[in-house]
Amino acid sequence: MDELFEKEKDDSFKPLPWRIAPKTLEEFFGQEHLFSEGKFLKKAVEKGLLKSALFYGPSGSGKTALASLIAERIKAKVFNLNAACAGVAEIKKTIEAAKEIYKNEKTLVILDEIHHFNKTQQDTLLPSVEKGEIILIGLTTENPFFYINRALLSRFLIFEFKSHNEDSLRRILARALKKGFPKLSVKIKPEAEKKLISLSAGDARRMLNLLESAALAFEKEGNAEIDCEMIKQIASANTVGYDKKSDNHYDHASAFIKSMRGSDPDASVYWLAKMLEGGEDPLFLARRILICASEDVGNANPMALVVANSAFEAVKNIGMPEARIILSQAAIYVAVSPKSNSSYKAINEALKEVKEGPQRNVPLHLKDSTGDGKFFGDGRDYKYPHDYANHFISQEYMPLPKTFYEPSDQGFETEIKKRLEKFKK
Repeated sequence: MDELFEKEKDDSFKPLPWRIAPKTLEEFFGQEHLFSEGKFLKKAVEKGLLKSALFYGPSGSGKTALASLIAERIKAKVFNLNAACAGVAEIKKTIEAAKEIYKNEKTLVILDEIHHFNKTQQDTLLPSVEKGEIILIGLTTENPFFYINRALLSRFLIFEFKSHNEDSLRRILARALKKGFPKLSVKIKPEAEKKLISLSAGDARRMLNLLESAALAFEKEGNAEIDCEMIKQIASANTVGYDKKSDNHYDHASAFIKSMRGSDPDASVYWLAKMLEGGEDPLFLARRILICASEDVGNANPMALVVANSAFEAVKNIGMPEARIILSQAAIYVAVSPKSNSSYKAINEALKEVKEGPQRNVPLHLKDSTGDGKFFGDGRDYKYPHDYANHFISQEYMPLPKTFYEPSDQGFETEIKKRLEKFKK
């Protein structure tokens, strides 16, 4: 079994991200929330004391690079596994080899894409992690609380990595230009650098791969000066950065709803477009608009629910690509509508009262008087509101009255509020 990060005599054929991977802690850029001075993770790595851990976050954020530094720092025998292709037999073989080595030195198992392991495969790791026979570092782009079983999670220190910011990407790019091309002089124009960083979307690996492709494609006599047009040609199309089957599916859906709730039509239509471009089911998006129209707009603009439901039916009947227009119209309408969550709060409070409050029986005058009900007095003394002025008459509709619905001062609910206050008087 190969060791992780084993050095070759000539690594010029290796991809640029591999060639300039940080060799020291000082060369590791980004993740300041985890790895700046005084932070636990940095102290643990510096002292070589890190125990089994889980690194999760987006691609190109430095998870593998930091695992490499830890391997160097703790002076351990390192095994590299990828959960996408490793089976139970290979896991057991690795653990048995690690146990033998453990008698004389530390062993570190770096397990990439650990979310691909099923429960049985994850369980095979438990005893050795529990006994300290191996130090396990799991790497994943997915939320571990959805994919890793509780028993294994409880034995991990969990660290969330975030996409690189512009500053850390610039520092990584500078190191790449300085150290990544020993046989080539590479320069990049300022506007090209800005475009490259923008296209990388926080993914350092993507940025470096684009840089290397541009340098090699446009190299002349040992020199390459990269401009913005070259970067555009190499990138050809921006990556969407959205996978409808991954955890960021929920993050994007959340951003979409919160943007509509926050009355930002531009953000709403952006997240809508990103999810559509990523292959999201248009009906899933139509349902989100429907939910927002009722939960967050409600009776402040009752037409929002009508528009959202019409959009849902239209999307179901028409399909893409035309459905994008309907979804855009509905999302923007919901976003710019006045907001009220009074109906949402009312049903939650009423449900709570049903579960926890006193039991209420239907008053006699509200009972159904059809059939045998007339013999028991059901419906007797009921006052028909339409027979009274303003189609309203005060009578008991619920024993032990309690207010659940309190209209807001937004949109149409201002009229509802006035009407209810008039009835109360």
